[in-house]
Amino acid sequence: MGASGSELKRVRQSRRNNLRNRHYKSMMKTSIKKVLEADKKDAPTFLNQAISTIDRVCGKGIIHKNRASHQISKLTKYINSL
Repeated sequence: MGASGSELKRVRQSRRNNLRNRHYKSMMKTSIKKVLEADKKDAPTFLNQAISTIDRVCGKGIIHKNRASHQISKLTKYINSL
């Protein structure tokens, strides 16, 4: 770790951003798991919540837009196959 002020600030920023990103990724994974574990009746509700969460995480730049699109597509196909 560096000793200059700017290096210390970068360390603080990267720790803060890492914690924030981890929180949003965890929230996204939890919403995806809820969709996969839901029964046929509740699945569409959980799907809408998961899509909203994935879009929010993508909008913050935590995941790439193509990954978000892929996950939404995968979940939608899964729900339609029920």
